[in-house]
Amino acid sequence: MHFLSPLYLQNYRNNYNFAPYFNSIFMNNDLQIRWNSVQKLLAKAGSDACLIATDVNIYYLTEQVFMGFLYFPAEGKPVYFVQRPLGWEGEQIVSIRKPEDIPALLHARGIPLPENLFLEEDQIAYSELVRLKKAFNPAHTGNASAILRQARMIKTPWEIEQFRISAAKQAEAYREIPAVYREGMTDIEFQIEIERIMRKHGSLGIFRVYGRNMNIFMGSVLTGNNAAQPSPFDFALGGAGLHPSIPIGASGETIRDGTPVMVDMAGSFTAYLSDMTRVFAFGELPAEAYRAHRLSMDMHSRLMESVRPGTACAEIYEWSIQMSEKEGFAANFMGITQQAKFVGHGVGLEINELPVLTGRSKDHLLPGMVFAYEPKFVLPGIGAVGNEDTYLVTDSGIEKLTVFEEDIIKQSALS
Repeated sequence: MHFLSPLYLQNYRNNYNFAPYFNSIFMNNDLQIRWNSVQKLLAKAGSDACLIATDVNIYYLTEQVFMGFLYFPAEGKPVYFVQRPLGWEGEQIVSIRKPEDIPALLHARGIPLPENLFLEEDQIAYSELVRLKKAFNPAHTGNASAILRQARMIKTPWEIEQFRISAAKQAEAYREIPAVYREGMTDIEFQIEIERIMRKHGSLGIFRVYGRNMNIFMGSVLTGNNAAQPSPFDFALGGAGLHPSIPIGASGETIRDGTPVMVDMAGSFTAYLSDMTRVFAFGELPAEAYRAHRLSMDMHSRLMESVRPGTACAEIYEWSIQMSEKEGFAANFMGITQQAKFVGHGVGLEINELPVLTGRSKDHLLPGMVFAYEPKFVLPGIGAVGNEDTYLVTDSGIEKLTVFEEDIIKQSALS
């Protein structure tokens, strides 16, 4: 069905230790489920094929990353046109030097050139888009990015297992966080120690984000007044960052007693990301911080109690706003001077997948979707509080995947 090197498979088993279900789920046509989903969407859109070039979408459809292009038809098997690495072999693998080689190679395989070709119009450079259109000269083109984003909303059984692995490892790593705090630390010194913990537990390090102006390394640690600093990036909360070139997250502010520290790191322990935020306290916090954090926990409880398949994403956003208003925290909800207009988002191969929990959304939650819910509050002169957790939509409700202490965690609580 597709090419996976023996070395790749062995490394996969060794690194993630899930042999019991590796064969029963992954090898049992889980990838075929994804292929079928994308092909149905292509056919519905009237597309003959799509040509995929970005790492995330290539990985989604092949379980590996290569430089080149994946020719993915609405019917039949995909063809891997590989530029790098050299030496790959397989029935559906063809080495190429440049994309202009592809049309002739398709013809040699008896595959007609597509009349309606979808390209990743939202993601590849305009110059590359023009080049591919010239090479294929299709009668019509469409946006493959939207098709793949839609397909990736519903996770397969194997993908869901990857989330479980990431969530469990993230909880293990978070358990060690209080022990690395030292008096007088800055937020970035604290984050460096957290990053070390995450890497020791198997974090892949980088995590992928959809869209421009979204660069961040491993996650965010916010403390004190820095939590109130707006950022040009489209994250729930900002932070000034360490340099104007990456204006997000920790800024070098010293962690003080009586100040909450919000840790929002991505659980990139597999390609599928868990997203979890927890608040740590070194010393006693003001009563307002505990009250706002309790409201965030109550919002998560309501989510667990009320959300079912078919629940509108906009509905979750609206009652989250209403709860913050009722408790007098509307001005602090999801920021202060720059308030995020969402309370959650899909997660997957990227940290910000569909659906988005916003008042403008037309989407409804469906079984197989995985999303993060993050009701957070910024308190002037104090800092940020509130939890974020990752949830799976099941046939009857939702399941919390990131299971970990939910109260504000004091330094000695987990050490």
